[in-house]
Amino acid sequence: MIWGRTGYAGLICAVLLGSAATGRADTPRHAIAMHGQPALPDTFTHFPYVDPAALKGGRLTLSLTGTFDSLNPFIIKGSATGFVRGTLIESLMVRSYDEPFTLYGLLARTVETDPDRSYVEFRLDPRARFSDGTAVTAQDVLFSWDLLREKGRPNHRLYYGKVARAEATGPLTVRFTFAAPDREMPLIMGLLPVLARHATDRATFDSTSLAPLLGSGPYVVRTVDAGASVTLVRNPDYWGAAVPAMAGLYNFAELRFDYYRDATTEFEAFKRGLVDARFETDPARWQSGYDFAAVRSGDVIRETIPTRLPRPHYALVFNTRRPLFADVRVRRAIRTLFDFDWINRNLFHGLYARTGGFFDGSDLSALGRPASPRERALLAPFAAEVRPDVMAGTYAPPKSDGSGRDRGSLRTALDLLAAAGWRLQEGRLVNAQGDAFAFEIMVTTREQERLCLAFASQLARAGIAAQVRMVDPVQFDARRSTYAFDMVPFTWVQSLSPGTEQAFYFGSDSALVPGTRNYMGMRSPAADALIARLSGVRDQDDLEESARALDRVLISGAYDVPLFHPPGQWLARWRVIARPTTPSLYGTLPETWWRIPD
Repeated sequence: MIWGRTGYAGLICAVLLGSAATGRADTPRHAIAMHGQPALPDTFTHFPYVDPAALKGGRLTLSLTGTFDSLNPFIIKGSATGFVRGTLIESLMVRSYDEPFTLYGLLARTVETDPDRSYVEFRLDPRARFSDGTAVTAQDVLFSWDLLREKGRPNHRLYYGKVARAEATGPLTVRFTFAAPDREMPLIMGLLPVLARHATDRATFDSTSLAPLLGSGPYVVRTVDAGASVTLVRNPDYWGAAVPAMAGLYNFAELRFDYYRDATTEFEAFKRGLVDARFETDPARWQSGYDFAAVRSGDVIRETIPTRLPRPHYALVFNTRRPLFADVRVRRAIRTLFDFDWINRNLFHGLYARTGGFFDGSDLSALGRPASPRERALLAPFAAEVRPDVMAGTYAPPKSDGSGRDRGSLRTALDLLAAAGWRLQEGRLVNAQGDAFAFEIMVTTREQERLCLAFASQLARAGIAAQVRMVDPVQFDARRSTYAFDMVPFTWVQSLSPGTEQAFYFGSDSALVPGTRNYMGMRSPAADALIARLSGVRDQDDLEESARALDRVLISGAYDVPLFHPPGQWLARWRVIARPTTPSLYGTLPETWWRIPD
């Protein structure tokens, strides 16, 4: 999917509100920043990565693979559409994608908090309206918080459960007081999606439904073709058209999202002009698949757009809840058998770079960087959890000779497996009881299947029987959410300001809770301590060193087989779709595009 970044992308991070000119930190402000002051003053007119003069009107058609059976992305049940946030449902504040993490007012005109972050208070914009014309009130905010705390996704229940008291201090003012001071919670509450109390059935909220939620966003649902497409139309009475944070955004009169069963069919639809733009994820297709008439004539434009974020961490994830993968030596052995150089050359035209950690390409990465004195102090109580070479900054992902049959890598892997109680016998890897080392890699796309079949052949050299099983997207999501798998591909997308969301990704408490992103089942005291620290950091140096310490723990635990990442966004678009020339930290955003009239 190419619309937006919700959770899909790194949803929450830590925050520090700078004091106002009066010296009071609890003065209502137009924005709230990670460190220091927001980059834009209260007189700003638009974000730097938009074109406020962008043309309005026309249609944008985007594509997704898979299917859907729900329009509610806030619950764990079903396979929901991912474009509801922003288009239909708005939050109190919105982030600037040109800053590490800063929120600016949307439904909330101002935000107020104290230096310790023991509470946050939002004052709503009196102009704010739901799409049926009903005013957005403090009671809608309280209703949304309480509903998502009880019936929302696990991350909602985790975060909103930290609120000790929620109260309307006026018709347009709501205050959340936290159970304990928490530097991150004001930002988390600023991202609260606001639902219409009068139009949301609390009793059936957590059931899948194709009935659209009533929101305050710039679009409303026009048509739904179950499992196949959703069409949104811009609300001509959208209340927020004059809000600075909305300038230059959501320019199309109509948005259509078409679902395709597989990536090949999706690409063919783009070639025929049925889809207006796509972010390519297959390097083989990017290298050789775009030699068609519209590209040669210039009607289709191909671009590689740089981003300035940690590289996406794409990996094959071990489910350590399974006894087979409980031993870190086993996981390290399987990592060693992955021949990236051979796979990158033979499957991906050498276009990828190898992924090593969870914050590659940023100042948060531990790769190639010795641990600082502060990092060593943070990790001292957990010395057994971090490899010496990772502490020294000399660690690198296992390197092969690129032949696909590297004997040195095989020998290293077999030594690790032998230490864990496995031996090669008549071409099969078995334990002392004679049980064979066998597991399933669950995938849901042809690209994943091709990659994993190649990896399975490399594992077979060590006597490991890895079966690649392709399932439909609905089954894939259901099994992944309930951790009913041995190994599965997943991508973590990190921000420049990691915080409490890391507990949702890697925290011990999330390991056994269905629906989290702790797919590996990680339970690490070191990670838990560092995640707690990240939630309360007060300066950039502390943030970076705490994140690097966490990166060292994640790398040392070998919880996955890191794969690779592209050099930026691979975007293909029909010439009628225009974009601002200056991308954000995240690259180009579809909500900033517009259509050039015929």
